[in-house]
Amino acid sequence: MADNVTSLFRSTAAHSPSMAALTRESDGAGPVDFCIPCNPYFPTPAMFEDMAVRLRDIITYYPSSADTITAELCSLLRLPPQCVAMGNGSTELITWIDHLLVRESLAVPVPTFGRWTDQPMETGKRVDMFPLQESSGFALDLAQYAEFIRARGTRVAVICNPNNPDGGFLHRHAVVQFMDAMADLDLVVIDESFLEFADAENEPSVVQEAMLRPNVVVLRSLGKNFGLHGIRFGYLVANPALAGKVRSMLPKWNLNSFAEHVVFMLKEHGAEYAQSLHQVRRDRMDMSGQLSALPGLTVYPSQGNFLFVRLPVGAEGTVVRDRMLTEHRILVRECGNKIGSSSRFLRLVVRPQVDVRRLVTGLEQVLYGTSRRGAAGPEQATGTGYSSGTPAVDRLVSRTNGAGMPGLAAQAVGAGVPGLAAAPGAGAGMPLPAAAPAAVPQPVPQPEPLPQSLAPVAAMTPAAPMGPAAMAPAAPVAAPAPMAAPVPMAAPVAPVIQPPPAAAMPGPTPPGVPARGGLTAAQVRGTTEPGPAPVPAAGWPHSQSWPNAAGMG
Repeated sequence: MADNVTSLFRSTAAHSPSMAALTRESDGAGPVDFCIPCNPYFPTPAMFEDMAVRLRDIITYYPSSADTITAELCSLLRLPPQCVAMGNGSTELITWIDHLLVRESLAVPVPTFGRWTDQPMETGKRVDMFPLQESSGFALDLAQYAEFIRARGTRVAVICNPNNPDGGFLHRHAVVQFMDAMADLDLVVIDESFLEFADAENEPSVVQEAMLRPNVVVLRSLGKNFGLHGIRFGYLVANPALAGKVRSMLPKWNLNSFAEHVVFMLKEHGAEYAQSLHQVRRDRMDMSGQLSALPGLTVYPSQGNFLFVRLPVGAEGTVVRDRMLTEHRILVRECGNKIGSSSRFLRLVVRPQVDVRRLVTGLEQVLYGTSRRGAAGPEQATGTGYSSGTPAVDRLVSRTNGAGMPGLAAQAVGAGVPGLAAAPGAGAGMPLPAAAPAAVPQPVPQPEPLPQSLAPVAAMTPAAPMGPAAMAPAAPVAAPAPMAAPVPMAAPVAPVIQPPPAAAMPGPTPPGVPARGGLTAAQVRGTTEPGPAPVPAAGWPHSQSWPNAAGMG
């Protein structure tokens, strides 16, 4: 397996190789998986046994129609079927959202799930990327994001809550305020794929509000929550007109028999599902504490079922990833091929404590050369050692040896875009931080209060909001020190972001002009030609809170 590890990761561009591919290159047993973010406690062993007993029938016969499976899911989750479209995984729904509802431009904070940047680029749309700053703990300041959208004239806005890969969280009231402030856009997408794992708020979902608004879509995942990525099922919720538009494009049998079997099993296993979410949240706290004790390793606050960590100075993610896999049979997600991240960052999925102890032991040996922490330095690398699959992105990141994408805002201003000044922190890129203290964790420094007129709606819990003014340049801030397990805290209350009058709103920026703090599709892909034709998609009615895990109903 060692000889083929690097080639496997290079061939998957912006994503990781499948577990099936890794298993084929091994002796038949896959690695311990800290890469794929699914629920390790659900389905239960009894549910797997039931599926095994019925396997022959499940794979032999056609599933029921989409309407039948959707109706069952909506009954369970207490959602009106006319407001739901169910797809063969949330990625399929992202594809149809792009083809049907995104006309010219889309804004998204980065780093984030790769399909939110790659999919619209592939169809020739302009993607305005709003960089989340390492110096502020990758917190998303909604006020600054709104300013960025207005300055760019973007027509579609995306928020992932919690965000992937950092797990940053926004409180429900802040998301609703943002939705209302962006009511004049073509579309606002709230991706809640990992929201079931959040515990910072009792009712964090905006599904109910989305059904009442003309331009809001909420995306939800089932595979991640239920620990069944291979089945491929997810759903979106919107007003009947938007949901119906997507649903009308989906095949009648777009979900398979495994998806049907699981959906009809769920009503008997609500208690086990709720318990599995509770256990993941407890494991997240314990795992964060153990990783924070490693010298020089920074753990960022997360409300997902994963933790975003920064490696010690001198450690390079691809080296750590390959050695963890070949020497310890542990698969981790190195994030150097995510736009807005670098190879100094890993995303580690929350797993049971027995697996976490194995992870920590492996990291000690790879990073420090011994199981005694701090006894040796991390292995140095000669370069970023990865390929994102897009040469322009590779050039951007390799230029700083994996330290991040430097000076994106400065590039935009330097390109002569009229009236654009650098957004706060956007021109600073992600500077390579100094070594963090190895002993005592320190709290994240709190910024000075913002002027009331520019106060952010909310910051991702529990990181602090960014700089003193919404659109003024800001000097780099010291990176947060290693943190203990995150403690949820209330987000600051701030006034609603008011959209400017229609006359004051700038028109769309030409496709060849780079975003302030972002990249255009042409920059990343090297062309503005349309991408490949869409893959046949699927859609169905959605679901609501079940069993009230996301606070819906």
